[in-house]
Amino acid sequence: QVQLVESGGGLVQAGGSLRLSCAASRSIGDFNGMYWYRQAPGKQRELVATITSGGSTNYADSVKGRFTVSGDNAKNMVYLQMNSLKPEDTAVYYCKADGTGWSGPYEYWGQGTQVTVSS
Repeated sequence: QVQLVESGGGLVQAGGSLRLSCAASRSIGDFNGMYWYRQAPGKQRELVATITSGGSTNYADSVKGRFTVSGDNAKNMVYLQMNSLKPEDTAVYYCKADGTGWSGPYEYWGQGTQVTVSS
């Protein structure tokens, strides 16, 4: 069983920055990819950023140029640097890891961290 623990959320004014962290209980290199999702009240969970085991990254159009995802294999950590935050970025942010094991594909989720951006 893998545990993912997010941290770094909080309250920030529009235009500010936050860095979210996701700590994995085992090597992030074991996973096919790691992802940041977010879910705002009354809305569906949406994919924000992806980083693959090879280091490739991808972003939702709404955050391109403002958010940066990165990983630290030595620390088993994945980060989401969020700059130029907007009120519409307010959501619970979740970390997810996925991969393929001997029994098939798997995925793990963290418990989420709240980000609130005030106008």
